[in-house]
Amino acid sequence: MNTLIWVEHDNASVKDATLAVVTAAAKLGDVTALVAGSGCDGAAQAAAQIAGVSKVLKADDAAYANELAENVAPLVAGLMANYDAFLAPATTTGKNIAPRIAALLDVMQISDILSVEGGKTFTRPIYAGNAIATVESSDAKLVITVRGTAFAKAETSGGSASIEAVSGPGDSGLSTFVGSEIAKSERPELTSAKIIVSGGRALKDADTFQQVIIPLADKLGAGVGASRAAVDAGYVPNDYQVGQTGKIVAPQVYIAIGISGAIQHLAGMKDSKVIIAINKDEDAPIFQVADIGLVGDLFTLVPELTGKL
Repeated sequence: MNTLIWVEHDNASVKDATLAVVTAAAKLGDVTALVAGSGCDGAAQAAAQIAGVSKVLKADDAAYANELAENVAPLVAGLMANYDAFLAPATTTGKNIAPRIAALLDVMQISDILSVEGGKTFTRPIYAGNAIATVESSDAKLVITVRGTAFAKAETSGGSASIEAVSGPGDSGLSTFVGSEIAKSERPELTSAKIIVSGGRALKDADTFQQVIIPLADKLGAGVGASRAAVDAGYVPNDYQVGQTGKIVAPQVYIAIGISGAIQHLAGMKDSKVIIAINKDEDAPIFQVADIGLVGDLFTLVPELTGKL
């Protein structure tokens, strides 16, 4: 089976989410990587170095500068004549592009796969991750999004793929990129952080969140996350949210502070290697998935923990 994968990049380098997709695609067959952007030579060269990638297709056009799905989807659909499957990471961009490609190819999309069980058979979570479905496609072409935390990341070096220039329809005229506000932080990005400290609604307000969570995260060199309740209450920005409607993470250590453990939040972090929960309610659902649980007042326990580090 020939597979085509979508490479997420910043025109200079490849984003981590792509590496898990390479691993998933390699289980299906030969892997070709598509780098679509503007001035994306650096990203194409980086993609060519990824272990497991046999060829890189580079579509360098101003129309693809900001990864607008309306422009990218026709490009991919045109290339799919030579491929059996298209895979993209289950990120904001991947989830935006893949459904349009599936519609253009008139096939069903298989979303958020956790494993490859056969040529057209996969597992994926349903009911907020409380059940795992095994699905088999009967479509001639596959369109798949991959949960990045479910697959090992391919090595970023060791490959020597050829790079081939391709072109597509260009600007569809359906949408225009106006601008973006990108949050900048010295902390690790949530989806790649090895340690994450997350706070919930129990933190009371934005100032308290900063006073309690940030010093602990600083001591651990950790990323900072939050439950949807904390985000909705305005304690932190949306890009901090971990959960079914936020970011899916699987760090080495996940510390949940003042988070009750709603199933939507658990769906985003229960694959973490070690889960530590601090909550005053000993019956909180978070303790059912926690490896280490500490029952008590977080306003006393967390500063004490921070002080001992």
